[in-house]
Amino acid sequence: MSWARQIHLKSPAELQTMREAGRINAEVLATVKALLKPGVSTADLNAAAEEVLRKHKCVSPFKGYGRPPFPTSITTSINRELVHGIPSKTRKLKAGDIVSIDCGTVLDGLVADSAFTAGVGEISSEARNLLQVTEEALHAAIEKMRTGNRTGDVSAAIQKHVESRGYCVTREYTGHGVGRQMHEGPQLPNYGKPGTGMPLKPGMTIAIEPMVLVGTAETRVLSDQWTVVSADGSLTAHFEHTVAVTEGEPLILTVP
Repeated sequence: MSWARQIHLKSPAELQTMREAGRINAEVLATVKALLKPGVSTADLNAAAEEVLRKHKCVSPFKGYGRPPFPTSITTSINRELVHGIPSKTRKLKAGDIVSIDCGTVLDGLVADSAFTAGVGEISSEARNLLQVTEEALHAAIEKMRTGNRTGDVSAAIQKHVESRGYCVTREYTGHGVGRQMHEGPQLPNYGKPGTGMPLKPGMTIAIEPMVLVGTAETRVLSDQWTVVSADGSLTAHFEHTVAVTEGEPLILTVP
């Protein structure tokens, strides 16, 4: 795929629709976050997400995506699972788990995409620090989403923040443009060099998503052909917002 050919600059009307999709996406994530308690199945989380989407007459772009088709509307990734965990009736949350929830929302043909990681009950100090650093990296990256910067400036902000705290960023999975499709250009790795990459222009909309690992940057995919886990079994975290480049401040589209 040529990421350069897949970049779509959004009109003000498209940004407005994506902002509304982002509000709905934020409502989905808030609903799911409130249910993160021991004994709740990840299928229950997906069912709650789908109820909110139905209320707004929206769908998730995740369901049916790819080969094999992804079977649910959200991803639920626990502890060592970095991304793309599949909800299941038999997978139940336990006290001390950390859970990453990722969801997309399609509204009038436009997509918003965001994610968070949170604890189930009391979590370890290591887990708390991992979550804090990952979320901080997201906001450091958002600050670089300005006209005149390049994608490498955004990527480098993630890498610098994460690695300075002793953690690793994935080298295999990236952020991406989003809007008219779930995945469009530009590609946005979680590592890079300032001053490199594609210039940021008003109307670009990018899903920035730091994916951070405690022990190693290496990952593997489980037999379900979707779930990505840390190669050494260490904890992982994932935060994400869809952000628009404007003439001024970065515009986060996936907030309430």
